[in-house]
Amino acid sequence: MNPVLVTDPASLSPVALFLHADIVVKVVMGGLLLASIWTWAIILTFGLRLRRARKAMRGFERAFWQAEDIDAFYKAQGEQDLPSARVMAAGIAEWRRSTAGAGVDRVATRERLATTMNAAAAGEIDRLADRLNVLATIGSVAPFVGLFGTVWGIMRSFTGIAQAQNSSLAVVAPGIAEALFATAIGLFAAIPAVIAYNRFSHGVNRVEAGLSRFSDGFHTTLSRQLDAVK
Repeated sequence: MNPVLVTDPASLSPVALFLHADIVVKVVMGGLLLASIWTWAIILTFGLRLRRARKAMRGFERAFWQAEDIDAFYKAQGEQDLPSARVMAAGIAEWRRSTAGAGVDRVATRERLATTMNAAAAGEIDRLADRLNVLATIGSVAPFVGLFGTVWGIMRSFTGIAQAQNSSLAVVAPGIAEALFATAIGLFAAIPAVIAYNRFSHGVNRVEAGLSRFSDGFHTTLSRQLDAVK
């Protein structure tokens, strides 16, 4: 390897390190860069989606509890693309099926309503948190992928020493620089992924808690109405 790679500071730039790296290290670096881009794309899109969902759900639930007629509210706003709206729709659909017959089993109806709305809420949370597994995977795997590039670069450095029969810095430094750069890219991809995963998990947990409260409150409302059914 040319000693100029060490003495020239420009040759130690990220682009130069990538261009002069071994093909294996290049693949590692390229994969980690793609993972980093994917991570930031998920962070931006998921963050906006979660913020909009929480804001819209607060408005929907506030309007729901202020409504005097549930059926009228459902006809007006029940088709919204919101977790709260779909939980409400699942509850109303089960209510209508359970109370359509001549005789109504109140205990069984309450159980079916609870089961139906809990299942709908769980499904909404699963759909909302769909991309979090990608962040978790990148956050846990990227450092090890970068470490693989590091090990490979150090192996190349020792191979260069053996071939050149020279242990000077000019022989060792390029491979080590490539190795450390692979580690840096791995951390660059992993750290934002881990931070975002923890932050978004907290946000999803808050949405889940709010959705559970709404489901319980709606179940209580339907349960009171069920007492009036003959």
